[in-house]
Amino acid sequence: MIQLRNIERTYKTGAGVTYVLRRINLDIRDGEFITVMGPSGSGKSTLMSILGMLDDSWAGEYNFLEHEVHKLDRKKRSELNRKYIGFVFQSYHLLDNLTVYENLDVPLSYRNISRGQRASMVAEILDRFQIVGKKDLYPSQLSGGQQQLVGVARAVVGNPKLILADEPTGNLHSSQSKEIMDLFKKLNDAGTTIIQVTHSELNAAYGHRTIQLFDGWITSDPANPQARIPAVATP
Repeated sequence: MIQLRNIERTYKTGAGVTYVLRRINLDIRDGEFITVMGPSGSGKSTLMSILGMLDDSWAGEYNFLEHEVHKLDRKKRSELNRKYIGFVFQSYHLLDNLTVYENLDVPLSYRNISRGQRASMVAEILDRFQIVGKKDLYPSQLSGGQQQLVGVARAVVGNPKLILADEPTGNLHSSQSKEIMDLFKKLNDAGTTIIQVTHSELNAAYGHRTIQLFDGWITSDPANPQARIPAVATP
């Protein structure tokens, strides 16, 4: 599904160029559940932004479902994003001025889907997540766990092939966290590819393999035993 080759991300600073990601080579198969771990500042969220096509300022090659993302313009990348990718964020990112129903309808409104079909898809996801009774409430009227559940529902309402989850349970207590992770496992068992960033070993255990990042380098990947920081890390 995904092949990254020599992906690098830099920022210009007064002192020169700062590397956030260095020579990232990564293969992810359709249907995998991947965990990305590493200390703060290791490049995890930057990697997720690139995978989700939210960040254009990188170098290297990115192939996604046979599409050469590195050769596509911003519009084409956005189309791929909306068609195939769902996002789950630690801070929910629900729209405060929209109801639960309206928040779930937003990602569908960007696609060529009739109003009637959208209503059917939203109704199905409300039932699937057992939040029909919350559909007319606003995010401020929901608990943190309920908001995150809606965030996951919004990510999957369009039946994405890939879910990117960046610290999806970071603000939740243990029982809510388990509920979200069990839901991810069900989605993955049904065929959805999932990539999660987490600091939790419990959450990582739900995945098929764990990739470690440190200072922008992949230092461990079970699918690539040679992954490590070079002895002499030069630009």
